[in-house]
Amino acid sequence: MLTLRKVLSSVLFIAFSQVVVADAEDTTVSKIAFGSCAKESKDQPIWTAVLAEEPDVFVFLGDNIYADTYDPAVIEKKYQKLAEKPGFKMLRERVDVIATWDDHDYGQNDAGVENPIKRESKKAMLDFWGVAEDSPRRGREGGIYGAYYFGDGEHRVQVLLLDLRWNRTKLKEVGTFRKFWRNFKNVGPYAPVEDENAVFLGEAQWQWLEQELQKPAKIRIVGSSLQLLADFTGWESWSNYPRELQRLFDLVKKHEIEGLLVISGDTHWTELSRRDDVIGYPLYDLTSSGLTEEWHQISPNKYRRSDAYAEANFGLITIDWEAQPVEITMEARDVRGKTMISQQTTLDELSFD
Repeated sequence: MLTLRKVLSSVLFIAFSQVVVADAEDTTVSKIAFGSCAKESKDQPIWTAVLAEEPDVFVFLGDNIYADTYDPAVIEKKYQKLAEKPGFKMLRERVDVIATWDDHDYGQNDAGVENPIKRESKKAMLDFWGVAEDSPRRGREGGIYGAYYFGDGEHRVQVLLLDLRWNRTKLKEVGTFRKFWRNFKNVGPYAPVEDENAVFLGEAQWQWLEQELQKPAKIRIVGSSLQLLADFTGWESWSNYPRELQRLFDLVKKHEIEGLLVISGDTHWTELSRRDDVIGYPLYDLTSSGLTEEWHQISPNKYRRSDAYAEANFGLITIDWEAQPVEITMEARDVRGKTMISQQTTLDELSFD
């Protein structure tokens, strides 16, 4: 039997959750902001700097709340708390917002396929972010991954939001003694998974990704809740699933997918990674984390091509469509809007020619 309190809670949750991405395929975008790790119980001054940039789109890359619960009602309450933040409310009013999740809004820290409330978490997540009832993201059994398109023709931008939680099989932990030592050093308990049957994205998501990557677009942005290029495996990252990471590289090369960039979150610091040896042109991964969270014990990363900053930050991609060739600037900004990291590239550089 529903109590009055539960009814009111549901009504408030629905009211706070009405955010719908416009018919963006007709709209050329030139600024895409992004970020991750926004604790709903904290003040969020970052939105002033984000809104000052007047982005066309904001991409939430996960840990958008810190639910950490087996109770779906707690997830809804924490989304409500985020919705009440003044800066966040203003963001939703002014900017198209899209989102994927990571472990803390999925349910539990470092959780994967075993999460017992993942279906309840999925409904709460998609309801809150205003995902349409007829969206494929709701009907898929294999996760909440989805594709968004902005602009058309020579100005078409594709944003692919991955789900790195729904299907992911167990992480590999180091041995007991080594785990104790690593925990003491605060460098994480994980090692690369060697099991050939281990799953990261899941086969249905791989098939979807291959199909989407072959659709027309000039710039393609892969939104990954975990770092894709960083090589440190002590914490969660793509490097813990090396076969899956290589599969992505092989997929891009197989179909000669051009104009590809990666944005990622999770770490509680910001850095830029780059590899020149994996897909046929330079691949950039700009990590933006966190919108509120900061972790000052920064992990090693041999592919880091910037300083790393453990300060609240957001990411920004600016596209100059008028330049010849088209110029793309990837930046991380702090709460004052000051540039921390900046990397410029062109569509010519992100090609096989």
